[in-house]
Amino acid sequence: MKSPARRKTQQRAAIHKAIERADRPVGPQEILSAAQADVPALGIATVYRNLRRLVADGILRVVELPGAPSRYELAGKEHHHHFHCRACDRVFEVDDCPGSIADLTPTGFRLEAHDITLYGRCRDCAGEGS
Repeated sequence: MKSPARRKTQQRAAIHKAIERADRPVGPQEILSAAQADVPALGIATVYRNLRRLVADGILRVVELPGAPSRYELAGKEHHHHFHCRACDRVFEVDDCPGSIADLTPTGFRLEAHDITLYGRCRDCAGEGS
């Protein structure tokens, strides 16, 4: 029988691997479904507990979109934005960034950060003729 510490390590590794494989921001339920391929007994409470730990350790970053549940992606990526599909609710990374965003800052203000989220239909959903 495996020790509890070993099981936690396997669970955390399966969660990390699921996020890596997705290669886009994913929610806890998506992570659970994907990680169960490696650890079938994995539960949602364990996913949430490990997500909090991986965020605290700087391995993951929380992606928060207005009116949507938090999603998670690997930390340390270059600056990027997101595309939220309104049909399937998946979120994708957008690598481009308009370079003149600081020009929108009012006179006398100093821009420190920005997030841009595009909304529409992803390639799969747009192809359904909806």
